[in-house]
Amino acid sequence: MSTATVANGQSTDGEFTRARLVEAATLPGLVTSSGSGDTLNGHWLKPENLEAESQKENIPGAQSPPTHQLDGGAVAWLQVAAVFSVSFNTWGILNTFGVFQTYYESGALFSETSSNISWIGAVQSGCVILLGLISGPLFDRGYLRVLVALGVFLIVFGFMMLSISSTYWQALLAQGFCVGIGGGLIFMPAMAILPQYFRSKMGLAIGLAMSGSSIGGVLYPIIFYKLIAQIGFAWSVRTIAFIAFATLLLPAVALQTPTKKPAGKPRDALDWSAFTDGPFLFFTANAIIGYLGLYVVLFYISYFAGTAGVASNEMSFYIVPILNAGSLFGRTIPNALSDVVGPFNLFGPASIVCAILTFCLIPSPTLGGVVAIALLYGFFSGAMIALPAVCFVHLTPDKTKIGTRLGMGIGVASLGMLAGGPSAGAILGSDPADLKWTDTWIYGGCTMLASGVLMIVLRFWVARGKLFAK
Repeated sequence: MSTATVANGQSTDGEFTRARLVEAATLPGLVTSSGSGDTLNGHWLKPENLEAESQKENIPGAQSPPTHQLDGGAVAWLQVAAVFSVSFNTWGILNTFGVFQTYYESGALFSETSSNISWIGAVQSGCVILLGLISGPLFDRGYLRVLVALGVFLIVFGFMMLSISSTYWQALLAQGFCVGIGGGLIFMPAMAILPQYFRSKMGLAIGLAMSGSSIGGVLYPIIFYKLIAQIGFAWSVRTIAFIAFATLLLPAVALQTPTKKPAGKPRDALDWSAFTDGPFLFFTANAIIGYLGLYVVLFYISYFAGTAGVASNEMSFYIVPILNAGSLFGRTIPNALSDVVGPFNLFGPASIVCAILTFCLIPSPTLGGVVAIALLYGFFSGAMIALPAVCFVHLTPDKTKIGTRLGMGIGVASLGMLAGGPSAGAILGSDPADLKWTDTWIYGGCTMLASGVLMIVLRFWVARGKLFAK
């Protein structure tokens, strides 16, 4: 590339371009230096490519420097509070399904196999994430208000319909599809807002926002269990609907993008460059494997504690809130650390620890052991749920496509969530006298162990083989 000396004779066009790239980086660790060159999102900036990078300011849709306050301010932290409420009523509700699974298994509402029952939670979680393929691009095109309004309506309406359900298919349609679709319409846009307000504190902001899912996962199961004996299933579910409506008023009013979307041709629903991005594809495929095993414990640990004679029926319901209490710290501390050490250094070890904890359930531990495993599993599984959003942002060079890339990546990863619970239920069996818990825990542990090892491989791929790197 040709270079021209600046007036003082000390700078060249190439050096100026390189300095601008470093200055324009939106996340710590996106641009790093080593003895052999610079990297942006793990892609080497070779000298012959620097000139092309310097021309991005002339390309429509290319990222421009932010014009609003970053990493602070009342509006930015209000977005964190609003996204906290969204995660409280999306993942917080999803984390409650272990209690619904245990209740449905009792046959009080309908009689179905464990595998069929788990499809309700699997469809719900799958819709929350898979709808990101639609809500992400719509968010990028400026339809935030429409998505939030429709999502809030469907979540509340779904629970109201669940309250009058009496058959399996009614529960699947109301809780699985309706509540799940509502959550999918608001979760991905909400997550895509935070990177527009935060840079150096993005991991902390996302961690605090995602902690709402843990608090929801603690409060909703307790509310459901305490009320169901007093006012019955119908009004217990309606109470959850009222709480969801009240707490979703904040994001309905406060969620906003920092700047208006630029006029022009709408962006494609898919970012086609992602299909040639090796690290992005590898991370997405690996997330599918990890989520296959992650939800085995989340869905079945409460049912296991009751049927294996480890805990009383009442105590088995409290295993889920205990697990979600642990995930409160797992969704904040690792995310805050990711700003310093990088998210890829945390995801793999968290997955391996979850695998080990799953294997620890094989010898049917005592109640104290199950409680300890639930707490630890909640912490490390919280990291596995909260960190992918940060990882996908790191793997997105063009920050104007964050919504699309998040929707694509996490949407495809949701296939693991969709299949994890039902496949484990099929392994477990439907005969209460011959439940194959050992086979179920081996299945969950092996998939997460494989995911953890592959994530460590990806970490070295992104870091170009360096041992100490973000």
